[in-house]
Amino acid sequence: MGVYLVSVATQDWSRPGEDGYGDVAAALNTELKRRGLPPYELRQCAEGASGWFEEKVSPSMDGFVALCRTLLTDAELSVLLDWSLLIPLALEENIVLPVGTAYSGEETVVAGALRALALAERLAGAVELPVDAIPEGKNLALSQWFLQGEADRTALSRPGPWAEDRDAAFYVALYLRATQYSLRHGCPMTYC
Repeated sequence: MGVYLVSVATQDWSRPGEDGYGDVAAALNTELKRRGLPPYELRQCAEGASGWFEEKVSPSMDGFVALCRTLLTDAELSVLLDWSLLIPLALEENIVLPVGTAYSGEETVVAGALRALALAERLAGAVELPVDAIPEGKNLALSQWFLQGEADRTALSRPGPWAEDRDAAFYVALYLRATQYSLRHGCPMTYC
């Protein structure tokens, strides 16, 4: 059990009701239209060979939140963390929809992956995260890399601020890889 950050499959995006995001998709497009923006249509999520994005959100977030509060403004922190749905668009601000999902409760907060990616990249640079050594694309690979020893081995050859707080580094890597995946594959991301 636990909380996972996952990509939303094409069939789930259009399915209404508790098992899908069709109601959220319709509310999002209504709000985008109201703002004079084109609708967001998930035609076919170009999921990678490994399937979908899935990472378990399990380490403590305390160090990560402290890092964010040091390096980001409150508005930037909101873009990076205060969403229940991340979409591969450039949104100027988060959008609050009066439609909930099984995890988000009575409303859904939508953020744009492009702005979140820029913030995650800034955090990765600040902690000197060895991005080229961190896995991407395989389900739970990032979680396993941090929790099963590979991060420890990498820290021996590539020390830096990232290695001093591995839980914080995990979340920097998580948000970096999630936003990259969303933009690369055209998929929304959510928690479940």
